[in-house]
Amino acid sequence: MYVIEMRGITKEFPGIIANDDVTVQLKKGEIHALLGENGAGKSTLMSILFGLYKPEKGSIFKDGAEVVVNGPNDATKLGIGMVHQHFKLVHNFTVLENIVLGDETTHRGVLQMKAAREKVLALSKRYGLEIDVDKEVQDISVGMQQRVEILKMLYRENEILIFDEPTAVLTPQEIESLIQTMQGLAAEGRSILFITHKLDEIKQAANRCSVLRKGKMIGTVEVETTSKEALSEMMVGRKVSLSLDKKDANVGKEILHVKNLTIKGETGHKNKLTDVSFHVREGEIVCVAGIEGNGQTDLVYALTGLNGIESGQVSMMGQDITKAKIRQRGELGMAHIPEDRHKHGLVLDYTLAYNAILQRYYTPQFQRAGFLKQGEITHYADTLIERFDIRAGQGSETIARSMSGGNQQKVILAREIDRDPHLLIAVQPTRGLDVGAIEFIHSQLLKQRDAGKAVLLVSLELEEVMNISDRILVMYEGEIVANVDPKSVTYQELGLYMSGAKREVNV
Repeated sequence: MYVIEMRGITKEFPGIIANDDVTVQLKKGEIHALLGENGAGKSTLMSILFGLYKPEKGSIFKDGAEVVVNGPNDATKLGIGMVHQHFKLVHNFTVLENIVLGDETTHRGVLQMKAAREKVLALSKRYGLEIDVDKEVQDISVGMQQRVEILKMLYRENEILIFDEPTAVLTPQEIESLIQTMQGLAAEGRSILFITHKLDEIKQAANRCSVLRKGKMIGTVEVETTSKEALSEMMVGRKVSLSLDKKDANVGKEILHVKNLTIKGETGHKNKLTDVSFHVREGEIVCVAGIEGNGQTDLVYALTGLNGIESGQVSMMGQDITKAKIRQRGELGMAHIPEDRHKHGLVLDYTLAYNAILQRYYTPQFQRAGFLKQGEITHYADTLIERFDIRAGQGSETIARSMSGGNQQKVILAREIDRDPHLLIAVQPTRGLDVGAIEFIHSQLLKQRDAGKAVLLVSLELEEVMNISDRILVMYEGEIVANVDPKSVTYQELGLYMSGAKREVNV
């Protein structure tokens, strides 16, 4: 008997069948991975199990008996909990308030938090999820926010735990810790559904894996006896190269020059950036590596004009752009794939077509006498959809919010690359993407580099850093502590630089 069985689930959205007669069976005490490309229907299927969507067809069984899940409250009563890809937390509530929200204990209308605090502290200690319960969520890292989401499930004593892309926003160390936590929970008899597209994590954590492709179930396999190559082929429907075919860089003139860049911290705190200097030349990919929160975001904001600079100079193509506006930088040939695709990359309630012209809507190509040329905009978006294999149910008229994360990322990539930039700043461009999309984005970055463009890549993925970069700059506490060649540095050395245990003398 299965602890959860979803039989013949079908779910449709306008222009797309997200789940097409899908059956998934979860055993008690197992970690069951759900693998698929972005837009394959994984999150939709789990949202149905958690009661966020109602399927057109199909049934859900718990312990062999059919159940109806009309909403998250029904799911919680059945012992089902979910950590969403984009966390569902109230940012100005404390950690403790977020954990008990919706499951509060009251006496005569007054919140009783003492017992809740003791229970949460005991759970956090037991599962190695230590956290300051009195901090506001907006003041803690994304890794800590995920701990809050996991503690929410444990506080409600859920026995079926759904993790939707849980490692997409974590550092390598946090991923290791999360997998250990999941294995500990499974050993206690809890059952875990683990949505991911990272093959290494499936091999490391899961017992079985079900693969979805374009809404259909391709099959369920035992992880131990299935290779990563076989899993990736099931997922994309073709052989995928898990290694990069990269020729040596043909380096040209300097495009970006950063000199003694310093950004002060909030009052009384140490600098966000201290005396940062480096350059990027034509025909090379320079990667900024480091553990999240060591100044990478502040550096990118300073380079792209999103934030001001205390002291130092940024030059591009020989011109001082230290105080230039964002549009000026764009017109000079700077393109930016931002870290947060929702906050800085897209207007989520605009169509794909409008998102494609965000930086160029005012040019003669797309407007005349202040009026947008709708036909030209649609035609342009259609060419990008074709060239970059963007999958959108309603084509150029698809609302950006309704698209999968991978396809949202492809829209940004297409828009930025099609501007034919001299400098492409790509921040976490493959975060949260499947192997097919990662392969595509890496190939596009290499094409830019081989066409003589300068590429500045910021990434937390060590494998990506080692595979695609021509030079690696390591950041630690707002300083560049190493400038190394990926061919001659080891993962272990990089780890030492990233943790501050080692630094180069002449950086």
